[in-house]
Amino acid sequence: MVVSTMLTVFLLIIISANVSTLTADYVRPQPRETLQFPWKSKASSYPQQVHISLAGEKHMRVSWITDDRFSPSVVEYGTSPGRYSSVAEGESTSYNYLFYSSGKIHHTVIGPLEPDTVYFYKCGQQGAEFQLKTPPAQFPVTFAVAGDLGQTGWTKSTLEHIDRCKYDVHLLPGDLSYADYMQHRWDTFGELVQPLASARPWMVTEGNHEKEYIPLLKDGFASYNARWKMPSEESGSTSNLYYSFEVAGVHIIMLGSYADYDEYSDQYNWLKVRFPTATTDQVDIKLMANLLKVDRKKTPWLLVLLHVPWYNSNEAHQHEGDGMMAAMEPLLYAASVDLVLSGHVHAYERSNRINKGKPDPCGPVHITIGDGGNKEGLARKYKNPKPDWSVFREASFGHGELKIVNATLAFWSWHRNDDDEPVRSDQIWITSLVNSECLAEKSHEFRKILMAP
Repeated sequence: MVVSTMLTVFLLIIISANVSTLTADYVRPQPRETLQFPWKSKASSYPQQVHISLAGEKHMRVSWITDDRFSPSVVEYGTSPGRYSSVAEGESTSYNYLFYSSGKIHHTVIGPLEPDTVYFYKCGQQGAEFQLKTPPAQFPVTFAVAGDLGQTGWTKSTLEHIDRCKYDVHLLPGDLSYADYMQHRWDTFGELVQPLASARPWMVTEGNHEKEYIPLLKDGFASYNARWKMPSEESGSTSNLYYSFEVAGVHIIMLGSYADYDEYSDQYNWLKVRFPTATTDQVDIKLMANLLKVDRKKTPWLLVLLHVPWYNSNEAHQHEGDGMMAAMEPLLYAASVDLVLSGHVHAYERSNRINKGKPDPCGPVHITIGDGGNKEGLARKYKNPKPDWSVFREASFGHGELKIVNATLAFWSWHRNDDDEPVRSDQIWITSLVNSECLAEKSHEFRKILMAP
């Protein structure tokens, strides 16, 4: 009787989760087929779903899963194939989700590593050898960007395009596997992305499809947090749902659209750096160096990723980001953020520099790129007339590439899956705000935010 009741609750939640992703304003077209993953016999100690992420300065976190719960969380690595000069031991976890039990999930930090260097590594002293390339320490540096991936034919196409892109780090603004409570779909997603995610760091933040919350039975984000551990501790965050990291000359803040974000929340206070003992003069000196723990001389570029877009002229998901924008946009504006990347809407859109709903040369560029390949199809219906702040918008699957050329210039391009990867459907040169007059002009507003109780 208990099992029957739990199954009923489970099915109702799956149905409601799928319904909640739709809106009454548009009808999604038929998507491509969902990929099928035939069962393959593997040794229980064989590493599966290998992926890597940045874990503080000069360090990487290697994550993988084994069916063998006694398999060691050890990574051997070196700069020559089959010759491992270093060994690191990490931690492991596992979780149960209704009738599903995960394998042993390993997380091991390796380093210090040399920048722009190929390393060969083996997980748990078993299985195949993998290789990774560390990001450069200086410009130029290239990011691949694709959100709302899922596991469809379009996902496969997106990943094939990204594989042909010469990038250093993959940025994913939420909605990874579209497992939607079906835990084995987390395993198949890990298998699908392993060829790319084991070779370049994948930096992700959560979306609504990661929530998987069951009232009275299961907290939200249990699967996501166990499998995709990000550098929250390394960046002073108390939650895996938001964190920051630096690569080359770029500081990147990954915000949590589904973590509390009001001015009394941990996330808001983590984002906002305060100087309660500093004098006004001291604050003036530290303004450019310490807000959000960013030294703009060291990292002149400041990027933000989150799942739910704040600026969106698509009919889908209208106003869902308004609350977070009201709370946090003043912080991002005061800090002179250069670029905000989001997902959630299954289409592409790029804005002018914008703040408070109006074009502003000192605001960030907002880009929605939730078109990685999800199972729900594209959001084809846009609001008309097009807002003044919207520059380019199109409902097609694809990915973005951001090449930070130097401390001043970056080149952004968006690539449709329907075209060859070298074809750019949208492109723009972006100039960093670091050398503009914007930072100096905002000093009073900056001080007011920092010193507010």
